[in-house]
Amino acid sequence: MINTKKSLSRRSVLRGAGVALALPLLDAMIPASTALADTAAAPSKLRRLGYVYIPMGFSPAEWTPGDDKLDMLPSTLKSLEKVKSHATVVSGLELKNAYPGSHATSNSAFLSAATAKRTESSDYFLGTTVDQIAAARLGQETQLPSLELAMDLLDNVGQCDNGYACVYQNYLSWSSPTTPLPAEAHPRLVFESLFGEGGTSADRRQALQRRASLLDAVTEEMHRFKLQLGTGDRNKLDDYFESIREVERRIQRAEAKVADNPLPDLDRPVGVPAAYADHARLMFDLQLLAFQGDITRVISFQLAREASTRTYPEIGVPEPHHPVSHHGKNPDKLAKLAKINEFHVSLFAEFLEKMAATKEGNGSLLDHSLYLYGSGMGDSDAHDHTDLPIIVAGGAAGNMQGGRHIKYPKHTPMANLHLTLLNKMGIEMDSFSDSDGTADELFEPLSI
Repeated sequence: MINTKKSLSRRSVLRGAGVALALPLLDAMIPASTALADTAAAPSKLRRLGYVYIPMGFSPAEWTPGDDKLDMLPSTLKSLEKVKSHATVVSGLELKNAYPGSHATSNSAFLSAATAKRTESSDYFLGTTVDQIAAARLGQETQLPSLELAMDLLDNVGQCDNGYACVYQNYLSWSSPTTPLPAEAHPRLVFESLFGEGGTSADRRQALQRRASLLDAVTEEMHRFKLQLGTGDRNKLDDYFESIREVERRIQRAEAKVADNPLPDLDRPVGVPAAYADHARLMFDLQLLAFQGDITRVISFQLAREASTRTYPEIGVPEPHHPVSHHGKNPDKLAKLAKINEFHVSLFAEFLEKMAATKEGNGSLLDHSLYLYGSGMGDSDAHDHTDLPIIVAGGAAGNMQGGRHIKYPKHTPMANLHLTLLNKMGIEMDSFSDSDGTADELFEPLSI
């Protein structure tokens, strides 16, 4: 029997009052010929690629697993316990082209594996980063080819680190060797770039004044649209809209708190949560919404900036991160560096748990995504770019085998991992930067 039922377009959006709201993947968007009677067909391949950058290396004793399995997680990685079957720790990778060691080249080489031209002027030159190679292919069918995010609201210019232009330290993503892509750290502006009318910052602020809420603008069409859907899809939409509404509420609460604060706030624009963890969680939630709504399939996120002097008193580290990272093997400083590492990993782990809990077809959002989390620096005291702290998460649809620790020989190019992740996303390349092989072990069964 031939099923002639038509499916909704994956590109369906709700429109109203100048707003175009993307929708998550619904059962009704899956062609009837591929749907199963008792379960929703799902994307059978990886669809999304994300990168999270942490600065200034790590304290290896508390990070590195002692075995090739993650049965006993070290203290820094304890927060990954609930999602460790989706995560693999990778050791032994190197960014050879980041030498001579610096904060600027740690950041710039992380996604490019390229040598940064040493200059303090605007004649900077690096290389196209892997996220932008992916965006050129995966972004052809989405509203945004890629999304670049950060936590630090900085626009330093000139020389920042040992004769290197600030651009190398500030920007993680480059669409060409001469085109760095600025990252947005303000949640309100990210939210509006995903769900608003677009335009300049001034345009977006004017649009914000014309509408109290994104969902209010599409309520009427939303009710009509839901009449076409089954119970499961209606529930999925309700959950998606509630997630958007909650992000709106949190941004509004942050704005109100900052606006009511009588103290001067010169560095943090209105709408950015005062607490680092709240800000980071909000930025991670925006990534989840961007992926769930298929607004973009490629994201880079600078969770903290190289040479950051941010303090973390909430976890018992009142000293600035950068001086702590120059530990000189001092046990107290190493312990504090480990606390910072643990804090950052915990925020990433929370995000992975939310992705794993977000259903998509017969899997989860995490199943159809790959995330690379790590730093371009190993030993921060020596500004070393060898044995980098790296976690790869997600990827069950690509048959990634999680729950383990893969130890490569020292000085294995980080570019090997980048190349493998691109290939797994369907972007076939023979080489990338200084790659001399692949990291296919990530997707091979663990030997017993």
